[in-house]
Amino acid sequence: MCEVNLIVGMYELNYHITHHAKEELQRRNIPQILLDQVLNDPQQIVSGRYGRKIFQSQLDFGADKMYLLRVIVDDRTDPAVVLTAYRTSRIDKYWSSS
Repeated sequence: MCEVNLIVGMYELNYHITHHAKEELQRRNIPQILLDQVLNDPQQIVSGRYGRKIFQSQLDFGADKMYLLRVIVDDRTDPAVVLTAYRTSRIDKYWSSS
């Protein structure tokens, strides 16, 4: 399990989306506007592997079905690099209640 570090409030991020991440957004049917929303105002930011950060928010993807949209980011460079993104219905597995 990853160590959790939450950041509250708006997180201003200048970022670049990799070719892989763009392909995955399209393949997983995740609209760019939702990616932008999570990157600009995430509900949580948790620590990931290799010093990466995971920006995540609970979102309604339609039909009243809530998913957790997780965006994997390497923010040690400027601009930050969006490596991939995915949605999961397993919110309890990844969401920090603290």
